[in-house]
Amino acid sequence: MKALQYRTIGAAPELVTVPDPEPGPGQVLLKVSAAGVCHSDIAVMSWPEKDFPYPLPLTLGHEGAGTIAALGEGVTGFSVGDSVAVYGPWGCGACPPCAGGRENYCLRAGELNIFPPGLGAPGAIAEYMIVDDARHLEPLGGLDPIETVPLTDAGLTPYHAIKQSLPKLVPGSTAVVIGAGGLGHVAIQLLRALSPARVIALDVSEDKLDLARTVGAHETVISDAEAADRVRELTGGRGATAVFDFVGAAPTTATAAGCVAMEGDITIVGIGGGVVPVGFGVLPFEVNVTAPYWGSRGELHEVLDLARAGSIEVHVETFAMQDAPLAYERLHSGKINGRAVILPNG
Repeated sequence: MKALQYRTIGAAPELVTVPDPEPGPGQVLLKVSAAGVCHSDIAVMSWPEKDFPYPLPLTLGHEGAGTIAALGEGVTGFSVGDSVAVYGPWGCGACPPCAGGRENYCLRAGELNIFPPGLGAPGAIAEYMIVDDARHLEPLGGLDPIETVPLTDAGLTPYHAIKQSLPKLVPGSTAVVIGAGGLGHVAIQLLRALSPARVIALDVSEDKLDLARTVGAHETVISDAEAADRVRELTGGRGATAVFDFVGAAPTTATAAGCVAMEGDITIVGIGGGVVPVGFGVLPFEVNVTAPYWGSRGELHEVLDLARAGSIEVHVETFAMQDAPLAYERLHSGKINGRAVILPNG
């Protein structure tokens, strides 16, 4: 089968031919209909050899959806031909967080060498992939796999982040979304669907700000050194009740710290290496700063229910399998408006 692999530290991903996988006991073989492309992959491929935590070659793709092609021994609850999405942050299934469906915070994943697909385990940018356990499958129930596959990360991750701040996002509150790209444009829709908050979107790109307005942002601001002051102006000096930074670079975390309100939330989702200093007098009083990771199995179910209700929709740009390396080039250069999706089987 064809697969897109990261094979050499510092090199571009390559389209290669590898043996077709076979499901073992408890595993599921998925014929991949759609696989998402994410900035996280670019971050992984930028790590130096001394810090690289995964074995190579690595088949990329931590967002996957498709049809079940075969079931390993002992698998129940699914049938060949079922259309499913893959829950990505795999865990041990037995520790306290996993028992509650929060496998994104598995206590034993590192000890047991359990990795997400595309981030250690073979991923979804291949004609077929192995899913380690049927509990990591979510029925699509009529949803289009191409439009739905980004929700397994670009929907689940902002949903998990926003859900923590919902009690504060009451009428009269303001939510700031920094980065209106793949995750940010979904976050704007989630905030509009789940809260009465005024939503202000920040980005360096006018195209992405246009997308932000299209999906429901009340206000848009160019993300520059003056952005925090502009947010304070728009909020009458109060600042933002919740700031969701989907870039996470030093300039954007500084903006987040500069525009958050007293008793507000700063949530750093992006992995751009930025930090927010915390200490008395550094931030407004009683600001919470968090850096969440992905989301729970139950939350993925909720995200897909929101998609079925028409509350969220991912803007996607599709690529044939032979153009998968091009998708990463376009993403790296900021030319994807929304989310890139690979179609491994046409």
